[in-house]
Amino acid sequence: MSTQKDAQAKKQLLKTPVTHFDVTKHDTRNLIKAFSKMSFSARDLARASDIYKLMLKDKDSAVILSLAGSTSAAGCLNIYADMVRYNMVDAIVATGASVIDMDFFEALGFKHYQGDPKADDAVLRKLYIDRIYDTYIDEEELQNCDLTIKEIADQLEARPYSSQEFIWEMGKWMKENPKRVKKSGSLIELAYENNVPIFVPAFSDCSAGFGLVAHQAAHPDAYLSIDSVKDFHDLTKIKMDSGNTGVVYIGGGVPKNFTNDIIVCAEILGFDAPMHKYTLQITVADERDGALSGSTLKEAHSWGKVGLTYEQMVFSEASVVTPLLVADAYHSGAWKRRRRRNYTKLLQK
Repeated sequence: MSTQKDAQAKKQLLKTPVTHFDVTKHDTRNLIKAFSKMSFSARDLARASDIYKLMLKDKDSAVILSLAGSTSAAGCLNIYADMVRYNMVDAIVATGASVIDMDFFEALGFKHYQGDPKADDAVLRKLYIDRIYDTYIDEEELQNCDLTIKEIADQLEARPYSSQEFIWEMGKWMKENPKRVKKSGSLIELAYENNVPIFVPAFSDCSAGFGLVAHQAAHPDAYLSIDSVKDFHDLTKIKMDSGNTGVVYIGGGVPKNFTNDIIVCAEILGFDAPMHKYTLQITVADERDGALSGSTLKEAHSWGKVGLTYEQMVFSEASVVTPLLVADAYHSGAWKRRRRRNYTKLLQK
């Protein structure tokens, strides 16, 4: 930005923060029950809600959240944090944007803002405002997030880390630097406190990537790197430890495939791991083009990854469906009787 006029224009555009949905304040059980008597996506969601509650009630089943897309920026950020807080998930596989550009970004005190999908993007670029459909992000604040990642990496041993290990170090940094953390109860912070591992298979594809490139450029002879193969091995260890698994897929992409592939990986390692027993997916992608995000859970059965008894596709936009799904599960209370699995400790042995 070059002028005071630009600064005022930017301030005017970034004036209405996105408010994140609170599942504890909205009891959707009656709504979901009514949906079960309807058809189309309403009944699909009701059945998906039943499957999620079965995951939580099954004492022999671990629950994995597979998270893609931009719902964290759109108002679902606290939902995923509360899934950890209230023991509704045991491990998370996500895109880097969901964890770094959205969760860690807001933990540093920055916000996402309501915007206009028809805005002039050339004007937004001039003002250093990034757009995700109708959501705005201050690029200068995002670069602050990038450089904070560099700062954390600069303090760590120069060796390969899995993304899970590095995100754990981020959680530790947050606890050790409380004055730098402006928003408590972030996904990373709660996962650190409750031993819920977070895996980001494509870790460089987000703010973390920029920060780690800056870190390596500053330390060309001894630097930290990310070992995605260790992520794959560690998530497979969780599968082998848990036996039965249930998965909540928000979107598709790399997290979906990564989560599905641990069944095959366990087999390659000589372990007879059962397919994911319970699965539900929320997506707007189309299956007909052969792409991963829209491929049905039944299709994944042909690969030996997903069981057919408890699976449900919900073809709907996730910022609408996810709050209803998780609020129903929260108020149903099945999570209260679950034991915490503390998988981070398993991986640190």
